[in-house]
Amino acid sequence: MFWLLIIVALVILGLGLGLARRAGREEKAAGLGRVRVVYSDTGGWEELATPLYAERYGLVGKPDYIVRSREGLAAVEVKPLRRANQPYESDLLQMAAYCLLLEEAWNERPTYGLLRYADKTFRVEWSEELRAELLATLEDMRELMEQPAALGETMPTPQHDMTVRCQACGFHHICY
Repeated sequence: MFWLLIIVALVILGLGLGLARRAGREEKAAGLGRVRVVYSDTGGWEELATPLYAERYGLVGKPDYIVRSREGLAAVEVKPLRRANQPYESDLLQMAAYCLLLEEAWNERPTYGLLRYADKTFRVEWSEELRAELLATLEDMRELMEQPAALGETMPTPQHDMTVRCQACGFHHICY
């Protein structure tokens, strides 16, 4: 009987070590390292997170996750169908917006954000250069929003056949 208990204990220990090793591989593959999730907008059984709001910039958004690591806060945005060797410019600006929102809404400057594509994770440093690019882009967008007639005249024809996507677009009322 004693040997049976020893064998069962060793099997349980082996399973535990195997699961821990697997969790470490998945953690490394996700590119997150050791983090604690402090905000999630991914649904499931819990209530969805409240959007972050930066009144000074008129900016609202909901990253998929906000995590805390030894380095501090970081926004995480998951694009599970996207594959690329480098992040899209639009995704970089989206991540910059989340970093600005964190800075304003939580009064804590994040050091980076993570863009998770289907097969790659990109670390986006929250730098003064990225901040300046985001603020300039927001200013350009505001100027365009104040000139709807000019925007309507220069709006390109949609490059897709997705009625639902068009109806959800903020420019649907002035587009072709």
